[in-house]
Amino acid sequence: MKEKVQTFGRFLSGMVMPNIGAFIAWGLLTAFFIDTGWCPNEKLAGFVTPMSQLMLPLLIAYTGGEVVAGKRGGVIGVIATMGVIVGSDIPMFIGAMIVGPLAAWIIKKFDKLVSGHIKPGFEMLVNNFSLGILGAVLAIIAMVGITPLVSGLNNIFSTGVGFLVEHGLLPVTSILIEPAKVLFLNNAINHGILSPMGIQQVEETGKSIFFLLEANPGPGLGILLAYCFMGKGSAKSSAPGAVIIHFLGGIHEIYFPYILMNPLLIIAAIASGASGILIFSLFDVGLTSTASPGSIIAILMMAERHSYLGLCLGVLVSATVAFLISVPILKFMGKDTSLEDAQKKKDDMKRQAKGLQTAACDNAEESAGKEDRQNQQAGVIRKIAFACDAGMGSSAMGASVLKKKLAAAKLEGVEVIHTPVSSIPADVQIVVTHRELGERAAHSNPSAELILITNFLAAPEYDELIADIQKRNQ
Repeated sequence: MKEKVQTFGRFLSGMVMPNIGAFIAWGLLTAFFIDTGWCPNEKLAGFVTPMSQLMLPLLIAYTGGEVVAGKRGGVIGVIATMGVIVGSDIPMFIGAMIVGPLAAWIIKKFDKLVSGHIKPGFEMLVNNFSLGILGAVLAIIAMVGITPLVSGLNNIFSTGVGFLVEHGLLPVTSILIEPAKVLFLNNAINHGILSPMGIQQVEETGKSIFFLLEANPGPGLGILLAYCFMGKGSAKSSAPGAVIIHFLGGIHEIYFPYILMNPLLIIAAIASGASGILIFSLFDVGLTSTASPGSIIAILMMAERHSYLGLCLGVLVSATVAFLISVPILKFMGKDTSLEDAQKKKDDMKRQAKGLQTAACDNAEESAGKEDRQNQQAGVIRKIAFACDAGMGSSAMGASVLKKKLAAAKLEGVEVIHTPVSSIPADVQIVVTHRELGERAAHSNPSAELILITNFLAAPEYDELIADIQKRNQ
């Protein structure tokens, strides 16, 4: 169930992540040229509404359709999504996430149905007219049938959020957001749920607090700083580097294993997130667009001009709360164990609960597998993939680290890429990913060798991998 939830969440965020540049462009135009912006300009502010109501939903629809059925799926996704756009006066991001992939799935099924039944010479005619006819029909159906449904869902969300805001309960959302982030659902929450709500609020008020509910770097910063002072072993030694990557680089996934090794720290994350949201609410803080990655630099760039004081104070308060709660937890409840040992122990407990073999058995099998590969000289390694949830955060960092190690070892001809865990290329020979994503990586590319790690920044497995590649590539 967890894997299915993660896959669905990654699919939602996967429609937004490739288009983050467009969201940033829209956010910058909004921040500078609307009435409350840095340089109000009525003519240039004309970009804001068409981009939010047309460009961004259509980009999402095309991306979602392309994932399902290639370029043909992207095109019909755009056509069908015009139905929900024309039928509504609000930005239809949720509608695009529904209609784009659905239309692509329908054209994919149609193509499979008629495959082999088209007379030679009529292929282009059938392809073009089937796309046009189905697209037009689906656009009408979307306008008549899906638009009211999405509008109703939007009203429910708006009512619920309005209730939370009016009663000062918005910080309560941290009870759901922070644990979900640690389970690698951060991109799904931010880009699949909060961003559409935030963009609609920007249309109304010029800024939105929803862009900060998940992206606030304060909780991770406070927890990592606590590890710098009170951590033990590799967790303590790697924490300072993780602070820089998390706070300045915006790669939030870097601190998730530090919570997983001591689950009580989720209390610090929840309290920290709630305190930050409380400050943001009191100071009426908001961003003009999504901040991705969640770096303090990106957040400051997307901040509405009257929000800087409250924004900086909110991040500082949330980091302080996380630090103050984490320190006693690490001091009095921490154990003399490394980050890797704690992760393996957690995996053992999870597997025992599921009736599966323990990590100790896994380690024995992995060791045997390594010996077999060394004895058999499994072949020259040409392509390695680092995989994370969205393929743009921790995996990019890990790929960069390994490239430097390959260069230092003078190993040439080995390509290292970073990719989403659910779409690992078939020609990849070795996949490096976090232990939490191991099952998804195995399903994505069953033929590749898996290397499961807990720390993308300083995994001991990197040196073992370099040595293994040197033996194979001789």
